[in-house]
Amino acid sequence: MPVTGSSQGQLAAVSLTDAVEAGLAGQGIASLSAGVQRLMTAYRSGEVPDAPVMAGRSDVAAYAAYRMPATAAAVTAALHQAQLAMPVWQPSSLLDFGAGTGSVAWAVAHEFPDVERITMLEQSQYAIRLGQSILAHSGSRVLQSARWDQWRLPAGGVQVRDELTSSQLPSADLATAAYVLGELTQQQQVDLVQLAAATAPVVLLIEPGTPAGHRRILAGRSALIEAGYRVVAPCPHELTCPLAIEGDWCHFAARLQRSAMHRRAKGVELSYEDEKFSYVAAALTRAARCDLPPARIVRRPQQRKGLVTLDLCAGDGASKRELVSKSKGEVYKQARKASWGDRWPG
Repeated sequence: MPVTGSSQGQLAAVSLTDAVEAGLAGQGIASLSAGVQRLMTAYRSGEVPDAPVMAGRSDVAAYAAYRMPATAAAVTAALHQAQLAMPVWQPSSLLDFGAGTGSVAWAVAHEFPDVERITMLEQSQYAIRLGQSILAHSGSRVLQSARWDQWRLPAGGVQVRDELTSSQLPSADLATAAYVLGELTQQQQVDLVQLAAATAPVVLLIEPGTPAGHRRILAGRSALIEAGYRVVAPCPHELTCPLAIEGDWCHFAARLQRSAMHRRAKGVELSYEDEKFSYVAAALTRAARCDLPPARIVRRPQQRKGLVTLDLCAGDGASKRELVSKSKGEVYKQARKASWGDRWPG
């Protein structure tokens, strides 16, 4: 994810890949590869882990090599769609729950170069140390000066939530939790969403693009709506999800290029990968004017000669398929350029 910029809030011409490799200097590929395989098994199981995913230095190094670029790509894609719905919204502060090694912060600084204050909450001291090292190579003052707090979500309960909100957590324009809910108990998931809602007028939740990840996002979506938030993306409505049915789920994909280190650590040869993710972005009405699309493309568009097939989630809460033929002129041209996850005029 190469980026450019020269102001205080912007990133210098340093890619996330370069920053990760600089932070991991001295790490052997063999040790990274072993850690990556353990993490891949844990992520694909869909189960709440018995122990922290990043328990030691080797786990954290493997996480940075394997997950950091993918997480940043998914967050960037979700933020882009949120900003399309809120075109005048420009957050100046971020509060990131379960920050890992700083993927979300990197994506936010990339998407919103004028962000001024970043606070990251992470339970692993090893992740904090490596994250600080990686962000030190970013060329961005706001990332280099970001605040890291070693923080762990307690077991749960209303009193705990109230105490944490009032005594520990700073307010922010944007609160995020990316690939975190799946590592928590059901009660902790509820608590985390409520904490995020108590600290920021805009909340972004991201989970793996799996049936289990989608279910967690739907639960978070419902909690945010109940708390007075309006869904900004990806849903074009606040009705029951039409894909919340057996054998189906709502998810999207962000394509990223794999570095040589990434390929060696994962033991793969393909130069790119598609990060599958589910997400919800929601905002209080005071946060910004919100412009929901009539529909959202929820599958990769299928193209054949003179015809584009679009699977849509529509504003009336229905899932439908639209066939766009060449005879539709400009609409057909638009459909030919459309991507999975894009807004659609319906």
